Amino acid sequence: MNDTFAQESRAEIQNQADDTALHKLSAEWLTASEKNKYTYHFRWLGRPIIQIPQDIVAMQEIIFQVKPDLILETGIAHGGSLIFSASMLELNAACGWGAPEARVLGLDIDIRAHNREAIEAHPLHKRITMMEGSSIDPEMIAAVKEFARPYRNILVCLDSNHSHDHVLAELCAYAPLVAPGSYCVVFDTAIEYSPSDAFPNRPWGRGDNPMTAVDAFLKEHPEFAIDGIMDAKLLISAAPRGYLKRLG
Repeated sequence: MNDTFAQESRAEIQNQADDTALHKLSAEWLTASEKNKYTYHFRWLGRPIIQIPQDIVAMQEIIFQVKPDLILETGIAHGGSLIFSASMLELNAACGWGAPEARVLGLDIDIRAHNREAIEAHPLHKRITMMEGSSIDPEMIAAVKEFARPYRNILVCLDSNHSHDHVLAELCAYAPLVAPGSYCVVFDTAIEYSPSDAFPNRPWGRGDNPMTAVDAFLKEHPEFAIDGIMDAKLLISAAPRGYLKRLG
């Protein structure tokens, strides 16, 4: 990348980081978009991905930068995120940038039959393994660690149950698998900024969500740090303060 362009980009991102009015506007937009389930309306190579487009672009950048040989994801839903990760690994391999046999491992407590069938029928399924069960069950954690044992450059994405205790347990179980320089991305930290009555039928909400889990985890794990540049660059994200980079 041209040095002048890169320097200008860094300066512009810093300006965004310092622009409190822009942050307020971004938060207002994100809250307003939730009433029509904005994130539910996008697909990746045919499968619903249920993500904010900015986060999809951010994950593309991270996968290119990290070049993981394994991406671990908790939460499968319709499988769009698994297909996205597999497609990025496929592109990395095709360009000679990543491990040819890189894989995606997806965990979910309930993989519905129609979703499993659609994922298994997808051409990129060759890179995907799915495990059904609670991501914080000791037997599942042991199975994941055994699966991950041959891999050396692991990227983790947490997007299942969004309660504080569940996410904190996931972080304690799976963040240690993350390679130095790679990421543990914790989605839906934005719940902390939602209206207090936004999730009446869920066990999570303001004060009990992925962001509070991240805060608790970071107090005990200085080897991880929030990637503030990513936050400043995205502005609109389901994972503010949730892009955790492993420093060492």
